Amino acid sequence: MNVLIVEDEKGLALEIDEFLSREGFTIEHARTKKSAGEKIFVNNYDFILLDLGLSDGNGFDLLKMLKSLKDRDDAVIILTARGAVDDRVLGLEQGADDYLAKPFSLNELLARMHAITRRKHKLESNDINVREFRINIQNRTVHYNDERINLTKKEFEIFNYLVLNKNRVISRTNLTEHVWGDVLEINSDSNFVDVHVKNLRKKLSHHIPIDWFETVRSIGYRVNI
Repeated sequence: MNVLIVEDEKGLALEIDEFLSREGFTIEHARTKKSAGEKIFVNNYDFILLDLGLSDGNGFDLLKMLKSLKDRDDAVIILTARGAVDDRVLGLEQGADDYLAKPFSLNELLARMHAITRRKHKLESNDINVREFRINIQNRTVHYNDERINLTKKEFEIFNYLVLNKNRVISRTNLTEHVWGDVLEINSDSNFVDVHVKNLRKKLSHHIPIDWFETVRSIGYRVNI
């Protein structure tokens, strides 16, 4: 999953980056309202961590812009000063998914991100069953019955994203964006997505046939559950 950290406090942004990167997230940064606006307009994100007090403007303007864009479901967690109750309320009223008061625990941030993912995809727990496979979105593991399958980080992210969006055709561009980040920095002619999907399929099909893992010609992929 890809995360945009909109935070002008460099030390805090790097601390969040290092923590979430270890948890397998793909991270991008924006330290100003202008930079964040440009990124949000071009790219889709699984999560936007939004500081409201930016040097060149108000984070609420970014939230308003995001909500004006069509076909966007980026989850927004507002980062606020501990006493800014009015900001928290206004942020939630304007469509933010959650808030954290500074200073906050990074483990709490991660827990809230998992909770948002469960709500967004109507999951009752961190486990998702896919036929005989089981994905745990918190521990980032995949099991076949009781046997753990050794996936790379990118293979897990691909499988996880397709399963979370089950029965929907996910384009290669969309998959690239959510697993690798900024699509403008990636060579559109590269077949690296197909290579990772091929390796993922090989590992899954080692256990059982996976005809439900479908390639939609010239578009992308779909997991039918």
